[in-house]
Amino acid sequence: MKKLFALLVVAGMVSFVACGPKGPTKEQLEKKRQDSIRTSDSLAKIEAELKAAQDAAAKLQAEQKRKDDSIADAQKNKKTPKKPTKPTKKVVEPKKKIPGKG
Repeated sequence: MKKLFALLVVAGMVSFVACGPKGPTKEQLEKKRQDSIRTSDSLAKIEAELKAAQDAAAKLQAEQKRKDDSIADAQKNKKTPKKPTKPTKKVVEPKKKIPGKG
């Protein structure tokens, strides 16, 4: 009887361990796959937006550089106006008297 009872206990323990946690079901696997796809799509969208923002920033920088170069060229080629000179008064020298005349 003891042997039979021990055999039943061992068989019960083996069946209890065999009925342990099962692997994920097909539904759980499908849900994980859909989540993975959704996450990768979200990441792709974010990466595309980041790329677009970087392109826009590069375009703005190029435009600013073009403007700066244009201003620098204009200043370089700009003729500086000469300072107006004060009109000089002509100095009239008195006529020298030549001896013997006049």
